Amino acid sequence: MSTALTSAVELLERSLAYTRHGLAEVTPDRLRAPTPCSQWDLDALLHHMDDALDAFTEAATGSVALTPSPESPPRPESIRAKACALLGWWCQHPPEVVRVGGASLPSSLLVETAALEITVHGWDVHRTVGSREEVPDSLARDLLPVAHAVADLDRHGRFAAPVPTSPHATPSEVLVGFLGRS
Repeated sequence: MSTALTSAVELLERSLAYTRHGLAEVTPDRLRAPTPCSQWDLDALLHHMDDALDAFTEAATGSVALTPSPESPPRPESIRAKACALLGWWCQHPPEVVRVGGASLPSSLLVETAALEITVHGWDVHRTVGSREEVPDSLARDLLPVAHAVADLDRHGRFAAPVPTSPHATPSEVLVGFLGRS
């Protein structure tokens, strides 16, 4: 495994650990609660996370077909199990390049993007269930360059416009603000 991919997998592991804490607080009575993404309630967010984990795990095989998987209601425990499987795949079977549609991407970029997506939606889950747990400073600092790279390529439809942060903002506040959350 290349050094870049090893670093990306470590970043993924840290993002999953952060997100797991928020998922542990999800209860059925909170599924209709609004999330920081105004278009989604918690149930819709969990469906999105479930689908994303499937795609990121599929990517560990070397390609992503870009076809939706059958709908089934995600449960926080099934999302946690998929997250563990995702990490296992990237630790044991990592391709150096992944084909997504007609494009080839370095695996390290795909895994870093997965870590960013998982962390940001983990932050959304934390807020929705009433937790104020911030993204850990070191994780937020390590994800900010990834966020800039990904948002510069494709902000429209993926992230809201950046929300200004104070000069005294924490790394977590800077990261989520850049991704359109406050």
